[in-house]
Amino acid sequence: MQRYILIRLLQSVFTLIGVSIIVFSLARLSGNPLDVLLPDEADDETFERISELWGLNDPWYVQYFTFVKNASRGEFGPSFKWQGRTAMELVFLHLPATLQLAGFSILVSVLLAVPIGVMSAVKKGTMVDTIGKLIALLGQSLPSFWLAIVLIWIFAVKLGWFPTSGRGGFDHMILPGIALGWFSVAAFMRLTRSSMLNVLDSEYIKLARIKGLPEWKVVWKHGLKNAAIPPLTVFGAIVVGQMTGSVTIETVFAWPGIGLLALQAVNARDYQVIQAVTMFISVLFIGMNLLIDILYAYIDPRVRFS
Repeated sequence: MQRYILIRLLQSVFTLIGVSIIVFSLARLSGNPLDVLLPDEADDETFERISELWGLNDPWYVQYFTFVKNASRGEFGPSFKWQGRTAMELVFLHLPATLQLAGFSILVSVLLAVPIGVMSAVKKGTMVDTIGKLIALLGQSLPSFWLAIVLIWIFAVKLGWFPTSGRGGFDHMILPGIALGWFSVAAFMRLTRSSMLNVLDSEYIKLARIKGLPEWKVVWKHGLKNAAIPPLTVFGAIVVGQMTGSVTIETVFAWPGIGLLALQAVNARDYQVIQAVTMFISVLFIGMNLLIDILYAYIDPRVRFS
């Protein structure tokens, strides 16, 4: 088990190094940030002085190691758009809103997808299964931004049941939470259904039914427990995807989270904030996948030797 964890940890470290190289390279390939940040009337002396101060005249490998050293301490520099605040300060300032929306969206996804997926597998070939597959099809084909606009138009503008935008009470989370979690409902439901179909056809499930166990115990206790492994493998990706994929939803609903922050930083060419958001999400994504890999190995010992 220790060897398995060590291998996964090393893979995560190399992945993070690769991400840091990509982030560093893209920021430099887009041009000198001083061309955007300094006013047109800035003279060559000012340009050269600030370039020397920020280390932009150093060789690329020196700049990269400086970037890695600062990034490891969470130092990405001050924001150019939001004066007086550092890049990581802005990330942590907007993080609670994103976590709130993502957490609610994941809760909605699990509470809807798991029961629908299980019932769709148990009632295979019936109307229940057809409805479940239709939900999965719509969930993976409808664009989230289009669904968000439709939800606002129907439930906020026409019916007036929910607010159109902004962050506030529980009612502010419902529409963006549904729009954000719609794709996850489809993904979880399809994985749960597929896994349950394989489990329900296994020998130990047949034996449990022959022994006279109640059907609910066969399905929900013995079946679902063993069918949970495949959905669990993508759970980490979906959790982080709820955060990274919330850019459009946060923009449509004016939700003050990391997604909206990233979009505003891109529009303002605030390189420091863009780098901070990208590295933060990358670390979160890699860490979540590492955690899922370790948890997967505890649930299924065969994985440790693969």
